[in-house]
Amino acid sequence: MIYLRLFFEFFCTGLFSVGGGLATLPFLYDMSARTGWFTTAQLADMIAVSESTPGPIGVNMATYVGYTSAGVPGAIIATLGLICPALIVIMLIAKVLEAFRQNKTIDSVFYGLRPCSVALIAAAGYLVIKLSLLNVELFQQTGEILSLFNFKAIALAAVLLALTRWVKPTKNLHPIFFIGLSALVGIILKF
Repeated sequence: MIYLRLFFEFFCTGLFSVGGGLATLPFLYDMSARTGWFTTAQLADMIAVSESTPGPIGVNMATYVGYTSAGVPGAIIATLGLICPALIVIMLIAKVLEAFRQNKTIDSVFYGLRPCSVALIAAAGYLVIKLSLLNVELFQQTGEILSLFNFKAIALAAVLLALTRWVKPTKNLHPIFFIGLSALVGIILKF
C-alpha cells in the first residue's frame, strides 16, 4: 500500500508543480504535514542535498523520500510517480501541438501558466528562507524576536552573497566550490 501512496502523492506533485523542481517544494511541505514521511527539518536537509547533487531537485527529492519511506523500490516508484505526468503531458502536447501551433487560445493558456510558475517558485523560495534562515518553532516557543533568526545561517548566506557577487577574485569561481565550502562550514559549525 505504501508503494501506491508514494506513486499517487508524487504523481499529484508532478502533475501540479508547473515551473520546475523548486515548484515542488510547497507540495513537499504539504506532503510532510499530511503523511509524516519526513519532517520540515529533513525537508531542509533534502533541499540542501538535492541542490548539491546532479539532477533535477524534484526528482532527487522524490527519490530520497521514496528511499527513506520504502527502500529502493519506494525510491523508484516515487521517482516514476513524479516524472509520469510530465511524460504524459509532453507526449500529448507533441501529438496535438502541431495542429494547434498557431492557435491564439493555446498560446494564451501557456502565457497564463507563467504567473502560476512564478507564484510556485516564489512560495518555494519563501519556504527555503523559512527553513534555512529562520527558527520559527523556537520563536513560537519563546516569543523572543531574536530567537526567530538563525544567525549562523544568515552570516553564511551573507558571506556567500558577497563572495559570489562583489569580491572580484571569487566572483567567477564555479558554484560547486561554494557548495563544498558551505557544506564544510555547516559541518564545522554544526548547522
